[in-house]
Amino acid sequence: RNTCVRNDVPDSVAYPKRIGFLSFGHWHPGGGMTHTAADALRQTIELAEAAEEIGIDGAFVRVHHFARQLASPFPLLAAIAARTSRIEIGTGVIDMRYENPLSMAEDAAAADLIAGGRLQLGVSRGSPEHAWRGAEAFGYSVDPDEARTKTAIFRAAIEGVGVVHADGGDGPSEAILAIQPQSPGLADRIWWGAGSRETAVWTAEQGMNLMSSTLLLEDTGVPFDELQAEQIARFRDAWAGAGHEREPRVSVSRSVIPITSDLDRRLFGRDANEDQVGWLDGSFSRFGRSYTGEPDRVAEELARDAAVRAADTVLLTVPNQLGVDYNARLLETIARDVAPAIGWAPKGVVEAR
Repeated sequence: RNTCVRNDVPDSVAYPKRIGFLSFGHWHPGGGMTHTAADALRQTIELAEAAEEIGIDGAFVRVHHFARQLASPFPLLAAIAARTSRIEIGTGVIDMRYENPLSMAEDAAAADLIAGGRLQLGVSRGSPEHAWRGAEAFGYSVDPDEARTKTAIFRAAIEGVGVVHADGGDGPSEAILAIQPQSPGLADRIWWGAGSRETAVWTAEQGMNLMSSTLLLEDTGVPFDELQAEQIARFRDAWAGAGHEREPRVSVSRSVIPITSDLDRRLFGRDANEDQVGWLDGSFSRFGRSYTGEPDRVAEELARDAAVRAADTVLLTVPNQLGVDYNARLLETIARDVAPAIGWAPKGVVEAR
């Protein structure tokens, strides 16, 4: 695939952009191109390879338990890492209530070493799920605060903090052992999935990057992109106030479907492209609009999205059950006809001559 580099990046773009795809890894024996769990896993790897060839910056996966979706990310991330050389690989997000933080620290470090330091891990409390108190079936508490406690343990472990005394022969010695392996720099590549402005401030105070999806668990009556842009602004203000030395990363997710074929029009042509407000998780919540339509119109509207402008990374949700070829063409269309309008240019791709 050849993708042309465009140099007409608009001056209004607030931050240079990276784009990646985000797959939920749905599979179902009754329809689509993804009939089994094996299909979902292999197709995700193949789409990551195609995305790297196109010049896309990242391959991210959503993690769900007790559902026909991707559930155990680290074997998959390691496989993607072994088949690619440049793109970031990550999660959006891992529900920490289901995790043993020390075992996860080992798995994450191993995957990051295989990837050569390309891992970008999104973690959080998780979203409403299929199972009733599902984390308890794994032997853990469903208390949302437990996710934050486990994240703190996980982050300390990947930073090399000792977690257990060495065996001194007849009891514990004074030596403190850290988990192994360690992957330098991984601690700076942990993101928290924040569903509100308040949580974004907490994320900044903790020194984690911000990951914000197409859902906010609050509503103030303003359009979703403006509410999310306010969330990002509060995050950046809190980050500056906390005195962290490095620059943070911020990602937002978007559903972007340029209509370029009869199949596109049949599947997505009736999308209303409007925010939705509903009751979720005990509060009024706002769901962000999709961007579907002719590529030039989608590009123009996405470039006006306040939160997209405020973020440095945009994760594009893909309809994975339509298969690798469909989604590779979708990403290529976005890369060529849409993403340059938000200040993005392909990486590692030779300009077509």
